[in-house]
Amino acid sequence: MTVAAFPEVTADADDLSLWPASTNRLPHGGLAVGGVSLAEVAERFDTPVYVLDEGEVRERCRTYRAAFPEAEVLYAAKAFLSRAMVRWVQEEGLGLDVCSAGELELAVTAGFPPERIVLHGNAKSPRDLGSALRLGVGRIVIDGPSEIARIAAAVGPLGRQKVMVRVVPGVAAGGHEKIRTGTDGQKFGLSLTDGSAQHAVARVLGRPELELTGLHCHIGSQITTAKAYLVALRRMVGLMARIRDCHGVTLPELDMGGGHGIAYRPGEPALDLTALARKLRTALAESCGAAALPVPRLTVEPGRAVVGPAGVALYRVLAVKHTGGTVFVAVDGGMSDNPRPALYGARYAPRLVGRHSTAGYRTATVVGRHCEAGDVLAADARLPADVRPGDLLAVPVAGAYQLSMASGYNMVGRPPVIAVHQGTARVLVRRETLDDLRGRDIGG
Repeated sequence: MTVAAFPEVTADADDLSLWPASTNRLPHGGLAVGGVSLAEVAERFDTPVYVLDEGEVRERCRTYRAAFPEAEVLYAAKAFLSRAMVRWVQEEGLGLDVCSAGELELAVTAGFPPERIVLHGNAKSPRDLGSALRLGVGRIVIDGPSEIARIAAAVGPLGRQKVMVRVVPGVAAGGHEKIRTGTDGQKFGLSLTDGSAQHAVARVLGRPELELTGLHCHIGSQITTAKAYLVALRRMVGLMARIRDCHGVTLPELDMGGGHGIAYRPGEPALDLTALARKLRTALAESCGAAALPVPRLTVEPGRAVVGPAGVALYRVLAVKHTGGTVFVAVDGGMSDNPRPALYGARYAPRLVGRHSTAGYRTATVVGRHCEAGDVLAADARLPADVRPGDLLAVPVAGAYQLSMASGYNMVGRPPVIAVHQGTARVLVRRETLDDLRGRDIGG
């Protein structure tokens, strides 16, 4: 899917609906988030820089707890993880979903209880599994048949590890083909349609080292309606009924994954969380009633929907160029700190902050500093016609899958993360320096 496939958004460029709830307008075109001026953050910490509103993160965690009071809510660490984020999530009552030994060990060393952590991954390394078993994670999600024997052997005859089986329910959902994971023909999970999921369940039940607590599925990301979740849920309950009939085992847990969509630009749709929770509860009760199954404990795994809208990226304009009828606004970051536009056409709504412009708006293409034609941060941004070098651009909804996916391309160094809360700014993750980059190169 290309950028052109998305509908044009013509909302007011002054719209703050996507910004953290704490955002306030300041004189002379400024904005404050969490009681801290964005222009002051840029001056104090330089650019590019990520600003993360602690209050917004916490409030979104509470919203999930309120919407799913009877369910387990796991924060998907892959969206963004730091020691502070671990603490916020824990204090707000969420569990954690990790995909590697690195994420797992950071969380545990930051004080997160390992029994409230679930380990995912389609290709778990020996280190991943070793760390999970050594630290005592609550669940390991089995993604393929080879993991069954590997995990059982690592547990040993005297141990017992709780596991789930990731099922591909045959449901297509998500904002782009690269983030749709609920259908056959992609790398995740075990197919419901070809019988591989059922076969894996039988093998797990035959291993005394493993305790099968339930089934797991994740159908995609950036899903904005409940329909696909409901289809997947009914198919998962159907499989649970077949497991009961074939093996005499009633599974107590059902993990429906995450992928809850958010808006990145004014006018875009977002998933109605309250409606999703209500519909999932109703469908689960009805499906289990029809199958004469007890209702399992539901689990959901939001990541983007918790941290995405809490983040703001700040960039300094380096150059403005008029080429072939297109206005290019080049900034001091790019695909090394946000690869999402290049990967799957993600679109953002940059905004001029720090000065007031009386010029009209025009469409510009905000590009990064990297040596790639595809290094585009916003293809059709509405910016003042007098945007110029030195200006500060702020990009809302920048908290998820940006720094966590950042690279070392062109050796520019990854930006810092600055938490803002109640008028105070503090560093969560420091800027990656040239000394950091040179220090890894030990060859002669």
